[in-house]
Amino acid sequence: MSGYILCQTKKAERPYFIENISTNIYSVEELCYYLYHNLYLIDKTIINEELCIWIGEELNLPGLAAKIRQFLGQDIHVDDVIYPVFKEINYLTYEELKALNSRLVLISKESADMRQKQKGDSLMENGMYVNAIRVYQKLLERTDLEEQRKGFVSDVWHNLGCAYSYLFQMEKAMECFYHAWEKTQSPKELKAYLLSYRSIRSGAEYEKELVRLEATDEIKEDIQNALKQFAAVPEPALEEKDVDSTLAKLTAGYHRSTGS
Repeated sequence: MSGYILCQTKKAERPYFIENISTNIYSVEELCYYLYHNLYLIDKTIINEELCIWIGEELNLPGLAAKIRQFLGQDIHVDDVIYPVFKEINYLTYEELKALNSRLVLISKESADMRQKQKGDSLMENGMYVNAIRVYQKLLERTDLEEQRKGFVSDVWHNLGCAYSYLFQMEKAMECFYHAWEKTQSPKELKAYLLSYRSIRSGAEYEKELVRLEATDEIKEDIQNALKQFAAVPEPALEEKDVDSTLAKLTAGYHRSTGS
């Protein structure tokens, strides 16, 4: 599986759009790659009648389409869906299949809340920040999250803050980091909160916040070092001819990350 993905089957003229990560795929190899690397994102947004039609008509694999179609309308069990797809082209080696089995066993033992968090994390890894925010927000609406492992709620708040920060919504990010710190009082969460606070507040306000939260000298020094590193990162020089293409790339990236 590692290295280049060589197409063994027909490549589709019409791609299948994977909604979760706003990406088009053109072959069963690409479908395998997505499923293998995004186990937490396998849901009805990808496993549906449209996928079956695409596999049957565009890839000319009616048998595989029929195998997947039998599971539509049911609660999706990941292993029921992915094994037929992988076996169609012997996508995995024996060792990789064993490792996948172990991962699926671990996932099956996770709580629904943990799987939702992992789904949000997977969306973050794919740069789909708005979709991740929706998952984290829905998760935080629950009143029983404290029953999960220690630090679970704090981790959700922290990751929600990261998602907002990637979208440059620093006020919301700051609020999330503060909630994360409230849950654990950990230095890590305090530093994340203070860094976001300093990015949108004046120096005088920041100093008062340091006093209010009784930040240690070590935390202050870590934040100062982080701020110096940010300031030292040079902005790339752009030739005039590159401006339009750069803006186009930034715009495309924004639309992809927001799912619009």
